[in-house]
Amino acid sequence: MTKSPLLSLVGAGPGDPELITLKAIRTIGKADVILYDALVNEALLAYAHTDCVLRFVGKRYGCHTLSQSEINHLIYEYAFSHGHVVRLKGGDPFIFGRAQEEIESAQAAGIPVEVVPGISSALAVPANHMIPLTCRGKAESFWVTTGTTMTGEISADLRLAAQSTATIVLLMAMSKLESIMEIFSAFGKENSAVAIIQNGTNTNEKIIRGRVRNIAYKAMHEGLTNPAIIVIGEVVDLNSSSVKKLAAAKTSGTHIRKEK
Repeated sequence: MTKSPLLSLVGAGPGDPELITLKAIRTIGKADVILYDALVNEALLAYAHTDCVLRFVGKRYGCHTLSQSEINHLIYEYAFSHGHVVRLKGGDPFIFGRAQEEIESAQAAGIPVEVVPGISSALAVPANHMIPLTCRGKAESFWVTTGTTMTGEISADLRLAAQSTATIVLLMAMSKLESIMEIFSAFGKENSAVAIIQNGTNTNEKIIRGRVRNIAYKAMHEGLTNPAIIVIGEVVDLNSSSVKKLAAAKTSGTHIRKEK
């Protein structure tokens, strides 16, 4: 029996396999083909049925990288040969996930499309370290922006963001970290708090904290690279001592007594 083509764009969450929605798990379980990205925790593939085709289409060092047009073509081929294709993306499909390009390509071919939202790393990764993106009296709003544009240049939005009082969350920005911090310094933000969280919510995550004036040096010294979330703003300093105590307690197995 020929199966009807269908494309499901599914958010896999920020990395921790428990940070995924029930709807996403059910959709993975119904897939005939799963095309998954590099930021997807492969433990989630265990929810697929045994006959499901699993194909990695993300970017990894040392591996051939598929272009977006090649991925679009795979979606087309698998949808008409196998049926239900799940495009599994890290975080949320609509937050720098290039989902719109895949939607337009599928719809042009007559393939129905559905979207299963995911927990964005831009929100979950800071929260995992008790960094609130908004806080009454500290930050009334937040920006989520990419570090670089399609041409590899620094986003012009960063100059606007650097002039605001909002919390700034940067994705895919580590390659331009020093230049970005220079922009913030030029607008008098050299003492603003910064946190960089690499591999957020995963077992190998790593975090460093500093200021705009010194975070690039600290990141280089610690060897931090992508994938990483950069958070800039006064909220970075909130709860930092509590997080350190909790991390120490987890390591030693001791109990934390609440301070009066």
